[in-house]
Amino acid sequence: AVVSTQSTGAFNSGCFHLVRVLFHRVSFVRSIHTVPNYPPAPPTLIPEHHAPTSFPDYNPNEYFKFEIVHKSSKSNARVGRIHTPHGTIETPGFVSVATNACIKCLDPVSTPSFTNQQLIFCNTYHMIVHPGADIVREAGGLHKYMNYTGPIITDSGGFQVFSMMGEGEGLDDKTEFNESSGIDELKGKGGRVYQGSIVSVKEEGVVFKSYRDGKKISLTPESSVDFQKQLGADIIIPFDELLPYDVTEEKLHLSLYRTHRWEARSLYRHISNPQKQAMYAVIHGGNNLDLRKESIDYLTSLPFDGFAIGGSIGRNKEEMLTLLKFIVPLLPAEKPNHLLGIGDTISLDLCVPLGVDTFDSSYPTRAARHGTLLTKAGNLLIKKAENERKSSQPIDPTCKCFSCQNYSIAYLHH
Repeated sequence: AVVSTQSTGAFNSGCFHLVRVLFHRVSFVRSIHTVPNYPPAPPTLIPEHHAPTSFPDYNPNEYFKFEIVHKSSKSNARVGRIHTPHGTIETPGFVSVATNACIKCLDPVSTPSFTNQQLIFCNTYHMIVHPGADIVREAGGLHKYMNYTGPIITDSGGFQVFSMMGEGEGLDDKTEFNESSGIDELKGKGGRVYQGSIVSVKEEGVVFKSYRDGKKISLTPESSVDFQKQLGADIIIPFDELLPYDVTEEKLHLSLYRTHRWEARSLYRHISNPQKQAMYAVIHGGNNLDLRKESIDYLTSLPFDGFAIGGSIGRNKEEMLTLLKFIVPLLPAEKPNHLLGIGDTISLDLCVPLGVDTFDSSYPTRAARHGTLLTKAGNLLIKKAENERKSSQPIDPTCKCFSCQNYSIAYLHH
């Protein structure tokens, strides 16, 4: 249109440059998926940081599929199978967290036989800091690096990065952040807090300092995906911003728009080089149901392969259940869903009937390190003195797991 209206005369170099840019983008992107011009962006935002409104041709069905095997007649619970290049994941299922490419106190080779795990969760942030995603890529990706043959999911690194901030921060282009307000919420922070780690948070992404050597590392929607390509997991997550429970509504709304722009940019980067990986969107909006609905409406309009439920999900299980009862029915039934960071036994019992497919949490290994054993009869606090003389008693005589079959309560207490 620009060319035709200017064809009778010499049009200026600016118009010519615009035509060249538009021609380049149209010629090399075979787009079959378009979305509205959303989310709204600040007027100062440069074009590279806007959310894409069209995406290249993308069909992951050759290597990633989800099938529903059975639906409950009494609840929204369902049994399914997620097919990936490294095996099938039966749902509903628990996903152990292998933070540094290893589940604490378990080796990757023995993990499947000891735990019946079909999917494990590795943290991109920690793998970037050490040993470095490039080293993992040179080793052949996470599967070969850790000698693990089953499916793997990696996160974007955003949860750990934003967990290093003070509460209520992370929206403005600042380099100074407040201390935590002390407000508790159901989903905890990402482990240790390394003071002074965050250098800047801008529309482009986040710059933080390595907790090992102080080196500055840039994490953007594009670089997060590139790191996850180097790691080579079966399922990857787009870069998003994590805000705490007690953030203001204004900041929550602005953060949602930024997160949507980041997720769309992440998806575009992923589709440009799928590498037999699937990408799950992350539904945000805090405890605001209207914002959660807005997040679902936008992200389900994009060609994501599954949907994770992220962000703050409340201060207690009652708030979490209210939120999940609202969110899960609005997600596409034909695609898998995942609840990020929740996986204690009570939550599993509560959330499976809602239709949640998979859960990840470091709860079991954290509980074990503190001497809590999970049994059919309830939690067993192995460090209690009363367990010292139970040398003839297994943890659970009906259990067939390695520990119950080979060790007594007294020995484990010791």
